Amino acid sequence: MRLLRAPSRTVPTTRWSATYRWRARPPTLIALLVGLWLFGTGEALLVDARLGVTPWTVLAEGLSARLPISIGEATFATSVAVLLVWIPLRERPGLGTVANAVVIAVSLQVMSDLLPEPSALVPRALMVTGGIALIGLASGLYLTANLGPGPRDGAMTGIHRRTGWPVSAVRLAIEASVLVVGWLLGGTVGVGTVAFALLIGPAVGYGLLLCGRLGGSTSGHASDAHPELEA
Repeated sequence: MRLLRAPSRTVPTTRWSATYRWRARPPTLIALLVGLWLFGTGEALLVDARLGVTPWTVLAEGLSARLPISIGEATFATSVAVLLVWIPLRERPGLGTVANAVVIAVSLQVMSDLLPEPSALVPRALMVTGGIALIGLASGLYLTANLGPGPRDGAMTGIHRRTGWPVSAVRLAIEASVLVVGWLLGGTVGVGTVAFALLIGPAVGYGLLLCGRLGGSTSGHASDAHPELEA
């Protein structure tokens, strides 16, 4: 199938893409909220599969093991640190940046409680695979909303814009680096963690490709066509 030949190398502009990060039409809000909810659901699938957490949680565990802070505090501190990286990348927050922290957290908690926790290996492996694919699709939806990425995705898109490297390659490099650092600090690594680090880059690339096709994409970002709105 032509659609799946290669993942998207950039974030496309779609019919629902916003032209200003703090102003959203109903279709834009729907794409944002559905994307963030699906992202939290994908995270919940990984948690309930019990085959390894995401690289960023591995890093939080490692920091918690080395410092007198909890995993939650380590996660918050990491988010703040990543937001500081936005400064040299000239990445700017938006409505989606705020919604990212709230909606994903709620979705993760709700869906983790609702989803089953199978004991057999095959369904657990399928949950990991489905979770990674769902996070890829979810990333495509909320990134094309163009209302501002979350802290980690903002670093990804910022590096992509500054270097021209493919989105999938940038995401893979970030996740793999975080995983290695977290593991060296003492974080827990499982087969699901390794699978996520290796597959999330292509998954996001294909998610962007699919959303671009569905949304009648043009190259570049919505804000690129209206730079004055992002000033």
